[in-house]
Amino acid sequence: MATEAREATGVEVVDLAVTPLRDLNQRLHDAAREGGPAHWRIVNPNGAHAVAAGLDAQIEVDVDGHVGYYCAGMNKLATVRVHGNASTGLAENIMSGRVLVHGNASQSAGATGRGGLVVVYGDASARCGISMKGVDIVVRGNVGHLSAFMAQTGRLLVCGHAGDALGDSIYEARLYVRGEVGSLGADCVEKEFREEHVDEVRTLLADAGIDDVHPEDFRRYGSARKLYNFSIDNASAY
Repeated sequence: MATEAREATGVEVVDLAVTPLRDLNQRLHDAAREGGPAHWRIVNPNGAHAVAAGLDAQIEVDVDGHVGYYCAGMNKLATVRVHGNASTGLAENIMSGRVLVHGNASQSAGATGRGGLVVVYGDASARCGISMKGVDIVVRGNVGHLSAFMAQTGRLLVCGHAGDALGDSIYEARLYVRGEVGSLGADCVEKEFREEHVDEVRTLLADAGIDDVHPEDFRRYGSARKLYNFSIDNASAY
């Protein structure tokens, strides 16, 4: 029998050591449709996959521990905080809301995200922000290779370093990196860092709750717009 409790603060506590993950996610979805606790606390996740996936309500979910694949995937409106590390596909296809990881994230964090905010207070691995379509991603530490690969729109802000092939085949996403970049991918170039971009970085840092990093310290990267534009001068080559 599941042992669940509601704390005096009104937070609904679910222990995944005794409650099946499917039951937890069903309860979260039911609360979104029918009304229910506005704040949930999940304990003993033990690396479970798809924790708090598919949420569609203005609720808050705190996960005490490490999570596996696709945590908070397809998130809409909700705020999900992971007090630990997250594996592959964190917040994949996020639509809105906020997903915050107080640890490290594995590869493909925020992949295909269409809106909302993803914050990783540690490092993010390879392909962070791959094919992003409007999401804002802030990483307090470093990101791995092929981050922002085929990024269409949205913003990726990296307070640390970026690995090789940053922004490979990028479209119109904006990339800001404070540290060193291993190498730039195809069609990704460094761009002018104007005052409007400093203000944009300042806002992203504030949204992420990072107040010990100076927005003037970043560099901006984006598309050279050579890969996806048709040129009539080269018509014979197509």
